[in-house]
Amino acid sequence: VQLQASGGGLVQAGGSLRLSCAVSGGTFTHYVGGWFRQAPGKEREFVAAISWSEGITDYSNSVTGRFTIGRDNAKNTVYLQMNGLRPEDTAVYYCAGNSYADSDWASAISYDIWGQGTLVTVSS
Repeated sequence: VQLQASGGGLVQAGGSLRLSCAVSGGTFTHYVGGWFRQAPGKEREFVAAISWSEGITDYSNSVTGRFTIGRDNAKNTVYLQMNGLRPEDTAVYYCAGNSYADSDWASAISYDIWGQGTLVTVSS
């Protein structure tokens, strides 16, 4: 199973982008789908996560109210709708899968499968 992230690009501050994470090579059997991001010179940080079956969501404080995570079980895809983008949102965004229901969804070490990343650049 592989994850393929797409949808990144260049957008002005206040604009919107929709990232997609498509599963290929099999069915997404992981419990949680998540998005992380990494800005230049910074550590990878948690953005949002969603449980695959129940649709329970979790967000970092920095994106709450602006970003929305969703999933389409039939299409084996996880989405991240990003509104009200800010220059500080500029980063490479990674999607990931987590097999463990009782893990810390905000911790990158809980995820055992990762996509290749898609670059989001927000200009001021």
